[in-house]
Parts: sequence; C-alpha cells; structure tokens
Amino acid sequence: MRLSRYFLPILKENPSEAQIVSHRLMLRAGMVRQSAAGIYSWLPLGLRVLRRIENIVRAEQDAAGCQELLMPTMQPAEIWRESGRYEDYGKEMLRIRDRHEREMVFGPTNEELITDIFRNSIKSYRDLPKNLYHIQWKFRDEVRPRFGVMRGREFLMKDAYSFDLDRAGAVRAYNRMFVAYLRTFARLGLKAVPVMADTGPIGGDLSHEFIILAETGESLIYCHKDLVDRDILSQAVDYDGDLEPLVRDWTGLYAATDEKHDSGRFAAIPDDKRIEARGIEVGHIFYFGTKYSDPLRAVVAGPDGEEIVVQMGSYGIGVSRLVGAIIEASHDENGIIWPESVAPFRVGLIDLRPDDAACAAFADDIHAKLKAAGLSVLHDDTEERGGAKFATMDLIGLPWIVTVGPRGVKSGMVELKRRATGERQELSPEAAIARIAG
Repeated sequence: MRLSRYFLPILKENPSEAQIVSHRLMLRAGMVRQSAAGIYSWLPLGLRVLRRIENIVRAEQDAAGCQELLMPTMQPAEIWRESGRYEDYGKEMLRIRDRHEREMVFGPTNEELITDIFRNSIKSYRDLPKNLYHIQWKFRDEVRPRFGVMRGREFLMKDAYSFDLDRAGAVRAYNRMFVAYLRTFARLGLKAVPVMADTGPIGGDLSHEFIILAETGESLIYCHKDLVDRDILSQAVDYDGDLEPLVRDWTGLYAATDEKHDSGRFAAIPDDKRIEARGIEVGHIFYFGTKYSDPLRAVVAGPDGEEIVVQMGSYGIGVSRLVGAIIEASHDENGIIWPESVAPFRVGLIDLRPDDAACAAFADDIHAKLKAAGLSVLHDDTEERGGAKFATMDLIGLPWIVTVGPRGVKSGMVELKRRATGERQELSPEAAIARIAG
C-alpha cells in the first residue's frame, strides 16, 4: 500500500481530550476518530489491527472446540425479564421501543439471548456439550466514558457460552477456555496473569480475570513472577484431555488484584519472585451453573428421560479494548510498538527521495519483492521531509522500517531498522527481506 493513496490522518500534536497513552496515540496515529462520547469510528489503520486481533481470538476459540455464530445487537426485553436482569442491570443498558411499541435493548451482553437460542434448539443430553461464541458490537451506557477504546460505550466483544449436563462437564469447559485465553493473549504478544475475580452482574461462583501488566493500568496487581515468565505456547495442550493439572499449575501461584489481595500470602513469596504492578483487564471467564438456564428453562432430557437444567458458563474478551491495552503495554516516547502478530503492516518502506527516478525505481522494486515474500508493506512515497517520514513510522509502530536513499541506491544497500529495539543495519535488499521474513 502506498502512503500517498492511504487514508492516514496523522495528528502532529497531542489531542487535549486524550488522558492516557493509548487514547493519545490512537488519535495521533489516525487509527480512530470519536463520533460521540465513548463511540468511535475505526479508520483503516486501526481497523487492520482490530481485524488481526479478532482473527487470533477466533482461531484460538475454534481450536478449543467452540463454534461461531452471530447474534444481533438488538434483543427483546422479554427474555431479560425472564432472567430477572431487566431491572437489575441498571442504566448502563440502553432500552428502546420500536415502532410497534415493543421493548428492546441494545445488548450489553448475551447470556439471555444465547440461552433462548439453546432452549429452542437442544432437547437431549446426547447433544451436549456445546460451546457457542460470537464476535459482536455491544453497548453499555457508561456514566463517564473515558480513556478512548479502553472504556467506551460501544465496543467489540468476543463472548462464548458453554452448555453442559453437569458441573463436572461445565468445569471442563471452563478449563478449556482458561487455557485458550492464556494462548490467545500470548499470541497477541501479551503477558496475561489469571486472577480470581468477583462475578459481578454476570453471576456465578467461579471466575477469573486475565490482566496484562502496564504502567498505566487501572488495577493494582500482586503476583508471583513465574506467572509472567511462563510461556503457555511452549506447553502441550490437548483440549480433548484433562486440562485440570495445567489450570492448577497456573492458578496455584499467588495472583490478586488490590480488592482481593492477601498481604500475608504475598509476603510469603520470595523477594525476587514478588511482582507488584499495575494491570489492565483484557478477559473475564465465568462459571455460573443454572443462573440463566433455570429461569429461562433451558432443559434437556437426561438418560432416564427426566428433565435436567443445563449448566452454563460465559467467557468474554474485549477485542476493541485489546487494541488500547496492547498500546499501553508496548510503546515508547516516539509512538506505538506493535507486536508482529497484530501490526497493521509488517514493514514500513521509506523512500527518502521519491522525486529521484533511481530512488523511486529502487524503492518500487523492494516493495514488489517484499509483497512477493508475503509481507504486508506501507510504502511512504510522499513528498514529506525525511524527518517527518521517520516520525510517522515510529508513531504508527510498524515492526520493521526499510529506508531507501540516494547513497544506498548507489551501493545497492538499504537501512533496516527494528522498531522494538531501535537496532539499525545496512543490508542488501535481499538480506533485509530475509531478516524480516525470518
């Protein structure tokens, strides 16, 4: 993609309304624009990141045995009355009447609707277990939307819902999601710490939050250092097997937010293994038994023909929130530093002299070779000064920067910069491409 044709409205100054790093950098880098309080339009660069995160989340849900569907944003109020949450949920839930005076809600979550789908579709224990998920926009009317996409009113969410015959089956489903979440965040380049959590308005008696460490995080977290150092992607995972030992291994080490912190247990951890830091919640999983299936009568016929109320759990990841959270965890004074797995483009290609025929031809040839190697490229072929071009590439945080200039054209060399470390090398185009692809 040529930058001269790309829609990338960069801001040179820090927006006055942005209070945290991710909000400031997302606005400056032309990723989003606010359309109303807590509601954002996603511009091309931001949408590319959002979709890459979404695809990783989807791949890990599929690998764990979940099946994707898509539920609507609008839900009938009557199923929320059946569950007893219509009044309990409060003013965060947007209530609407359609032209026929039917009461509707803009879904803040989907426990009721998925349970309604299940109860009208599944009748026998032979059809269990099931775990269904979707990735859909939600709306919660926050009294004080702030911090950009970190606490907006409209947001993209992955939510999954498990249905099992008994508690043992429900806990197996919970464990699969626990492990899938660890893998998801690791693939996004994040260190996520699982922490026992309150269930809040969702309900239930078993719940974990997944928190990533970031200096600007909203929560204070206390944990064992081994939880941050572990690599879940190097561990063998069999979703058809018993994951309880793996989950116990992760939950056996101390981790708590300030609300649940036990200073005595924390003090018992060796000094060099104690971490006290700030963190951001990026995922939340719940097992809540029959909290929804009982009032909504989601039942199946058991082996003896008797009705059994199914056991349920729900599992949420804030997909749009993750964009901001990754920036909070990975940036410097010059801008964003994207992990390669979610970067909008793998390579930024800078032509310092697009008005020079030799430079332009050399840069075009490298662009073609990068694309042939399967690498996504943002080619800065604009007439901006060199310093402005470097600043833009640092701001938008692409993992690799290849710079072409008149001196390099003469010697057949390019400068390759790795954004995360600042390391620079002069290489042939072929060696640079091999390094990037490597």
